[in-house]
Amino acid sequence: MRVLGVDPGSRITGYGLVEQQGSRLVHLDNGAIFTDKATGFPDRLKLIFEGLSRVIREFSPDVVAVEDVYVSENVRAALKLGQARGVAIAAAVHAGLPGFEYTASQVKQAVVGQGRAGKDQVQKMVKALLGLPEIAQADASDAVAVAICHINSYKLRQQSGPAVAISRRSSSWRNYKP
Repeated sequence: MRVLGVDPGSRITGYGLVEQQGSRLVHLDNGAIFTDKATGFPDRLKLIFEGLSRVIREFSPDVVAVEDVYVSENVRAALKLGQARGVAIAAAVHAGLPGFEYTASQVKQAVVGQGRAGKDQVQKMVKALLGLPEIAQADASDAVAVAICHINSYKLRQQSGPAVAISRRSSSWRNYKP
């Protein structure tokens, strides 16, 4: 299974590709889509959509996992984050890919084993789990962690059967019909 993890942001959207090969996790790629704050917001969203669409075409993931929006005191920032997240979901749906959403605490729990782990702990664990030569850029590392979270959660759903698949462990837009 090849997973594209996405850490959405209106300024920087991180992406990470991880493939499960048997019991091994293999790092395929990671990076970030940077947008210019001086550019109009709709054009920044377009750049995120085009960048993720390009990654999807190049790496042909089987599934997309996106980090869910965290609650923020800054409503305007939360709305922009939500729009960037929506663009990431739209890129996956446009490519016909199933997708899942995970909260930051679910990602931290799956990667570090502790839902309140710090960003640096997540980055070090991603590096260790995948045998990377260095810690990836912060947003890219977070996206790789989202991909790892999906792989670990998918394994759990397979072992536990449908009861876990419909629980609140993750949210899927796979069966969404407008």
